[in-house]
Amino acid sequence: MRPSRWAPSLRPLAFPAVILTCGPPSLKEILVVLMFIGACAGSTGGGIKVSRFLLLGKTLGKELKQALHPQVVAPARMDGKLLNHETIRTTNVFVAAYIFIFAASFFLISLNGFDMVTNFTAVAATLNNIGPGLEMAGPMQNFGCFADPAKLVLIFDMLAGRLEIFPMLVLFMPDTWRRF
Repeated sequence: MRPSRWAPSLRPLAFPAVILTCGPPSLKEILVVLMFIGACAGSTGGGIKVSRFLLLGKTLGKELKQALHPQVVAPARMDGKLLNHETIRTTNVFVAAYIFIFAASFFLISLNGFDMVTNFTAVAATLNNIGPGLEMAGPMQNFGCFADPAKLVLIFDMLAGRLEIFPMLVLFMPDTWRRF
């Protein structure tokens, strides 16, 4: 078979690997930051999602206005609609749970003995459900180098990233397993 027939079909698969392995460090840093933004609302992609970042930004702006002018009532709006307190609260709790799970996973994976870039991007890749990380968890490697307990942590992160964090945490609550 001539290479001209199968080489074009390999380009889409090899392009991200070439970027992550041969690209400049600033490109890698940008891609790692974009891992956390994830996808749009309603997508099966993991991460914090764009809408949650927007909501956090609007809430931060509201709080800063109230800190400067305590007498002013500055409701947070998104798409011209008022954001209710419940939406803001659940978003804040989600981000706090996300940060806690990320930090705990990063700590547990760090016990494996790999460098910080490998550990950080392995957790980011699995919790955000985006694919490869960098270094030992990069596109030219796999997660086989991690010890079995570290793989269990990464499996939990993959499930939490795909199914959302709250359903995974609910599984660990004793009330979930009690008989009614």
